[in-house]
Amino acid sequence: MFSLRGKANPYMLVVGMTGVKMGDRLLQIGCGDGGALAAVSAKVGLSGRAVAVVPDVAAAVRARKGGEKLGVLIEVEVAPPTALPIQDTDFDLVVIDDAQRQFASEEPGTQAAIVADAIRILKPGGRVLVISAMPAEGLAALLGGNKGPLFDAEPALKAGGCRFVRVLGEKEGLRFVEGTKARN
Repeated sequence: MFSLRGKANPYMLVVGMTGVKMGDRLLQIGCGDGGALAAVSAKVGLSGRAVAVVPDVAAAVRARKGGEKLGVLIEVEVAPPTALPIQDTDFDLVVIDDAQRQFASEEPGTQAAIVADAIRILKPGGRVLVISAMPAEGLAALLGGNKGPLFDAEPALKAGGCRFVRVLGEKEGLRFVEGTKARN
């Protein structure tokens, strides 16, 4: 979609698929694109909270630069995705950003641990959204684009105890899979 200024909003799809709104408490695991993180984080406003837990300093720099560019406050923590340094259990949404395939190459046990820790910090009824890369198709596949393993989020979310696991959509080379934490 294009604006009257002629510039496309490259993050419209990601923001729309998260369903984040003003006042939400958002945590994102991983940061392949600081601009996308900032665009989603901007939606929580001053009454919400946006936190990014990233595996390394390079991802922390991307996250902070994205927030600064849009003027969005994002708390950034460097920690392993299997041991989130978060004690709260009242996040509304956890986004696992695997668009750059950083978690897809992990062993299934590690992927399950990432999902389990994401679910741990959710409030009852909260959502986990996994954004993962899709396999290349057509000419991109012939040219060797998007090589590497894919994070199969549906079984990981189901095994982690999520209910109502479903694929929200597949578009622009991304797959969006959502699960909900039980209300107890």
